[in-house]
Amino acid sequence: MRSLTALSSFFISSVTASLALLLVFGGLEPAKAAPAPSTKTAISVLKTIQVKGRAPKSGYARALFGDGWGKIGNCDTRNYILIRDLTNETFRPSPACTVATGRLLDPYTNKVINFVRGTSTSIKVQIDHVVSLSDAWQKGAQQQSWATRTAFANDPLNLLAVDGPTNASKSDSDAASWLPPNRSYWCPFVARQVAVKAKYKLWMTSAEKNRISEILTGRCPKQLVPKG
Repeated sequence: MRSLTALSSFFISSVTASLALLLVFGGLEPAKAAPAPSTKTAISVLKTIQVKGRAPKSGYARALFGDGWGKIGNCDTRNYILIRDLTNETFRPSPACTVATGRLLDPYTNKVINFVRGTSTSIKVQIDHVVSLSDAWQKGAQQQSWATRTAFANDPLNLLAVDGPTNASKSDSDAASWLPPNRSYWCPFVARQVAVKAKYKLWMTSAEKNRISEILTGRCPKQLVPKG
């Protein structure tokens, strides 16, 4: 039988470990603090992106961007983004950092969604590739390595937890053909697309670049790109 001192030490170490996990995986507010903003405006970064026509989609497959979700630390990418973007999370005991429930203020619709993990409920909150994999494939990713494409598919800069049906309506559209129903999110949305395409040296079509330029110039000329 363990001594009282040993039990006390075990309890303290268990609590310390639990708090450490909460800090790492976003259960406590300090871990949710937003990163320092970039100092670059989206308009200035947009000017650096090449304009070309869309390449054929032929040959595209999800597996060309990695075998499903990768890992960020000890957490799979999907749960990492859920932890980052949801509030009031609860967790399953295993695997590590599996989100069981949470609350999402969806940026695409501005509605609150209560996330509950389950075969028929998880789909209500999906992880969107802000620049879709198919769009990337048609605008430069075909020439990139498998490792680069896998990094792209798992990069938090390019990922958002969003309303499932709205994400489905977006599909692989670019900004020329789809924007979030929540107009107040247009500026952060296109700024994130600009940041992603600049980071991975992907191009835009003229219609896409013109639409993004129109939004940034008309609505938010000082909009900064997110860091990542």
